Amino acid sequence: MIRRRALLALPLLAVVPAQAAVPAAAQPISRLDTPWWRARHEAKLAELKRVQPGLIWLGDSITENFERDGPEPWARYQPVWQRYYAPDRAVNLGFKGDATSHLLWRITHGELDGIAPSAAVVLIGANNLGRLHWSAADTIAGIETLIHETRRRLPTTRILLLSVLPSDRTPWASETTLTINQGLAQRFANVTGVTYQDVTSLFVRNGSLDHSLFYDPLLTPPEPALHPTAAGMAKLAAAIQPQLAKL
Repeated sequence: MIRRRALLALPLLAVVPAQAAVPAAAQPISRLDTPWWRARHEAKLAELKRVQPGLIWLGDSITENFERDGPEPWARYQPVWQRYYAPDRAVNLGFKGDATSHLLWRITHGELDGIAPSAAVVLIGANNLGRLHWSAADTIAGIETLIHETRRRLPTTRILLLSVLPSDRTPWASETTLTINQGLAQRFANVTGVTYQDVTSLFVRNGSLDHSLFYDPLLTPPEPALHPTAAGMAKLAAAIQPQLAKL
């Protein structure tokens, strides 16, 4: 009888719901096996300690481009950075190719330690939609995790979260970008310490992507528009400056 009762109880185990898996986009993933990435991470840790920034930018190549200064006219980003961010002892924490997972690894491995900036700008998500091809839901989860970790480690820092910038890589990427930004607007509508700003309209003209604000089509061979030119980033900097001033 005991054996029969035990067998009858076995099916009940199957109805216990499994814990939802955390998507890769919301897990810290290292790129330390890439030499330049490791070197940049180590250099930024030293810079953060030396500068004690009043402002940090967290992102990917779109943010890293602020460190370029030509020689092409469209690559003169440094004057934009010097005008808007240098007075605040800003540190550029943009790494080309980073998805949400890679930025999450960086901020949980030293890049937010020992600093207390007044504000942080977060611009991330474009690389989730490239080779990785992560969904809108996964990308939103990744950005939510990033914001949570940033707030936990920098409790006095105000965060300006920017929308994923538009591109013309694929119809799927464009549609997913729109879905991500709509989700972020809803998720961060009333979160203390976090301001969400959708900057999509800055890069659109007459209902279509303004290719003149992106340098990828100027390359040889040309590539789909993804990275804003210096003029495009100057336009973005001017648009977010009122929010940063409040923060």
